[in-house]
Amino acid sequence: MKKITFLILVIFLINTVFAQDYLARVRKDKQWGCINTNGEWVINPQFEHIHDFSEGLAAVQKGGEWGFVNATGSFVINPQFENVKDFHNGFAAVKKGKEWGFINKKGAWVINPQFEKAKDFIDGLAPVRSIGEWGFVNTSGSYVINPQFNKVMNFTEGLACALKDRQWGFIDKKGNWAINPQFEDAKSFEFGIARVRKGGEWGVINSKGSYVINPQFIKIFEFSNGLAAVRVGKEWGFVNKEGKYIVNPQFQNAHPFEDGLAAVKKGKEWGFINSKGSYYINTQFIDTKDFHEGLAAVRKGKEWGYINGKGTWVVNPQFEKVRSFKNGRAMVKKGGRWGWINESGTYVINPQFANGFQFVKVGVL
Repeated sequence: MKKITFLILVIFLINTVFAQDYLARVRKDKQWGCINTNGEWVINPQFEHIHDFSEGLAAVQKGGEWGFVNATGSFVINPQFENVKDFHNGFAAVKKGKEWGFINKKGAWVINPQFEKAKDFIDGLAPVRSIGEWGFVNTSGSYVINPQFNKVMNFTEGLACALKDRQWGFIDKKGNWAINPQFEDAKSFEFGIARVRKGGEWGVINSKGSYVINPQFIKIFEFSNGLAAVRVGKEWGFVNKEGKYIVNPQFQNAHPFEDGLAAVKKGKEWGFINSKGSYYINTQFIDTKDFHEGLAAVRKGKEWGYINGKGTWVVNPQFEKVRSFKNGRAMVKKGGRWGWINESGTYVINPQFANGFQFVKVGVL
């Protein structure tokens, strides 16, 4: 009896902590607030807009101005800004008047408004635009890389994409070209490689700028499970990181691999293949989303449901719109309203919201 009581107590505590640690922003009529995982209002609907929580704070708009609230809905930073971005590494880019600067979590200016545009701090550097050109500042507001680029992205793996005179290259943290500008388009580095476009076709380079896969594709997605979906002509296939076809082009559309399976479209229907290109779930669906937590949302006729990795219906088609599972729950729309179901298809929060987003961890303030 004591063991049963203890087990019930543990489950109760886990659910309570989860409910407090995770919040979802939802809209009731025309106003936004936040609910916990029990569907209870933690922050009553009162805002014109609201962002997801990041580092313990959520950006909210009230009376046309933006501020930041904590997990109880209390203002930590009063509405006063024309626009804001979320907190990253303790700083948030905010717009006052016509200029952007950065504040800390107490709302104090750490970098006074002076920029035309600004992006988040990543690895101690933030891209900012001044007089039409982009550079990078440190957390003290000093330029580490002077404004000189047409466009830039944040640093990843020590390099940042930068556009100069209509060509993309990659710079290091001193602003020197690590890979000279030569590409029509480029994506940030991930796991030591980056996708680039040259001569109208996409290929893949390493951090030294050497091609590991020569430009040859009309499109290429990010690598997942060691494979990337690529389009040649009108058909999609999959290549490995050496550019060798593991699955020859044959599909009308394709998604990246998730949970070991990739959604592919043949004719007018979608199915799923494994990493060898064999059908794991035959084409039969009008539309599909990727697998998450062992389940995939698929549409049969006009309604959405969920299947497992064997293609068996776990939740029968019945919803107007759906989103993928996250932390054991999925958002579903029925009767024009959004709610949440568990992995057996039972409502844990009944459909009642005009709009909403997935639950996110509040984080530490």
